[in-house]
Amino acid sequence: MDAKIVNRPALIEICKHIPENSRVLDLGCADGTLLEILRENYGAKVHGIEIEQQNISKCISKGIPVIQADLNEGLGSFKDNSFDFVILSETFQMVRNPDYLLSEMMRVGRTGIINFINIGYWLDRFQLFFGGRMPKNKHLPHEWYNTPNIHLGTIKDFQDLCKSLDIKITQQQPIFSALKMLPKVSPNLFAKKCVFLIEK
Repeated sequence: MDAKIVNRPALIEICKHIPENSRVLDLGCADGTLLEILRENYGAKVHGIEIEQQNISKCISKGIPVIQADLNEGLGSFKDNSFDFVILSETFQMVRNPDYLLSEMMRVGRTGIINFINIGYWLDRFQLFFGGRMPKNKHLPHEWYNTPNIHLGTIKDFQDLCKSLDIKITQQQPIFSALKMLPKVSPNLFAKKCVFLIEK
């Protein structure tokens, strides 16, 4: 296991699904850590999209090909079926039109890998029900008025969205290291996050 992601179970899960020499596009790639690992350990042909200049500079310093672009504008820079995998990790809930971006992912990639915050997690429900305020905790650290998460949803919401877009969920892996079985039994209630593999 690469030390760069040892405490990031979602990224570890994503890496498990990338075969060697795959063509990979990471949407909202941040500082390029995931792409660097995929390139060095899996021989992946990587490319990133990022909007923050500071992160772009870090990608460039690592030799990661990156385009500065706003995901809300789609993926018009890429041709159909340009990649084997298109990754969207913890960015899905930040875009204006998640349904449009999902469709774009399926246009340019054979398989999509999505990881997002599950607002159906029991602690978030508890805070909203008993506190009467939007949840604020370790995985949702912002106030309701300055959060970048403009489209929070649940695992069931995502499943319904994929069904409406005729996108097939081929695998789903709930993420929560403290509990072993409960997230698998009821992921919508007990998983903080979930990694999905999707195909057309």
